Amino acid sequence: MDEKTAELRDLFVDATGSETVTERQEAARGTLVDRDDEAVGEGVRDLVAAMRERYGFSTPLNDDTYALVARGRFTDEDDAAIAAAIRDGLTDTDGDGDVDPDEIDAETVRKARLDLHLVRESDREVDAPDGDSDTAFAYADLERLTAAGNSIVECAEELDAQPDTVARYAAVARTDIASTRANDRFRDAFRDLLTDADIQGSLASDAREDGLREATEDIETDVSL
Repeated sequence: MDEKTAELRDLFVDATGSETVTERQEAARGTLVDRDDEAVGEGVRDLVAAMRERYGFSTPLNDDTYALVARGRFTDEDDAAIAAAIRDGLTDTDGDGDVDPDEIDAETVRKARLDLHLVRESDREVDAPDGDSDTAFAYADLERLTAAGNSIVECAEELDAQPDTVARYAAVARTDIASTRANDRFRDAFRDLLTDADIQGSLASDAREDGLREATEDIETDVSL
């Protein structure tokens, strides 16, 4: 386990009730401790719960594990490292009856990230399955076709691409579309809670309350993509 993965594991152990706080864990959190980590954690869990109610989730992971996925996203670690940290955290805390460690892998974390509207730029970088750049398609074209209501098969025919490849990126496109229609409020609320984002000290709890209020509004903006 590398240092970054170990730090993520420490975050999971702490979030699930461990009383042991290591020096490395204190260092990894940085200024989030100064911003009241308890309030930040509560805010992240509130956002996760609001998104589950509004959209439904595609994995069997519980809300606490989704909160750890969100935290991991903002450490710039990849999905495999986040999955490993969560699995190790479950082992260190004797597990959680609602979460099966065997169900947590990089693909599950990726799906959970998309459920939370936490798309990485790399998710939009289309790689041709045969390595031939001439067979790749433009992500913007897939997003446009998806927004127009085309099926995976129809998109694949239009883009001259394999349905399996189109399906993987269509999941990202659907997430981008849903996030845009919500004015990116969930994504921005997670970012404000889990990064400094020019918020200091006592403003953390205000950010949580403001972010949750905005994110749970039912007003959606019609967007032409």
